[in-house]
Amino acid sequence: QVHGIVRRSSSFNTGRIEHLYKNPQAHIEGNMKLHYGDLTDSTCLVKIINEVKPTEIYNLGAQSHVKISFDLAEYTADVDGIGTLRLLDAIKTCGLINSVKFYQASTSELFGKVQEIPQKETTPFYPRSPYGAAKLYAYWIVVNFREAYKLFAVNGILFNHESPRRGANFVTRKISRSVAKIHLGQLDCFSLGNLDAKRDWGHARDYVEAMWLMLQTDEPEDFVIATGEVHSVREFVEKSFKHIGKTIVWEGKNENEVGRCKETGKIHVTVNHKYYRPTEV
Repeated sequence: QVHGIVRRSSSFNTGRIEHLYKNPQAHIEGNMKLHYGDLTDSTCLVKIINEVKPTEIYNLGAQSHVKISFDLAEYTADVDGIGTLRLLDAIKTCGLINSVKFYQASTSELFGKVQEIPQKETTPFYPRSPYGAAKLYAYWIVVNFREAYKLFAVNGILFNHESPRRGANFVTRKISRSVAKIHLGQLDCFSLGNLDAKRDWGHARDYVEAMWLMLQTDEPEDFVIATGEVHSVREFVEKSFKHIGKTIVWEGKNENEVGRCKETGKIHVTVNHKYYRPTEV
């Protein structure tokens, strides 16, 4: 049985898990049960954990958009940092320290301005965003609960993990969806930020298996999960267009750079400074 916490919203926010309902049309639950709750509300967390008495808890809840964390800095700190503390405290309050295994969705954003290459479990952290800083608090509070109360708690320091379920305002989905729309004649051009930003992108399915495996070990331990390969946004764009038989040629520099289709001469990609981050990892 899987229990999930879902935030109350005026519009339906279950789109990505629709297929997990026993009856998706009627929203009838089967082995997945949803509870209204929020990481900013300690009372509901205590109530849900006390009622469900889970054996494993995966804290995947966060304001997880790095760029948006600069705009919603306080909210990001509350949800991503203190939210983790509220969950850990709820486990303690419910007397489940000895029976629950806790997974914290930590992040490669902790490394930020990297102190060594490649990064590993012992690399010093240097976060470069309110998101990274909030997740740093969460990382250490998990370590504290593990050492102070012997809670089976682990941090999975995951590099970017992507899939078709990723939100449409993340760069991977923005590119793949825009290229698909261009192919279908629904769009001519789209804008991106720093084309030379580099990321380690893996598939979410593999990373979720790694999360589960971390809770099946004999002793709780923190792990970095990555593919070990780095690719630029520029390369991601080129590969995506290749998929629909188009070759992108780059012209101009910095904010004036454009991606033009070699075959048709049409400009399909432009650069907009509003998508740049104040600090880059």
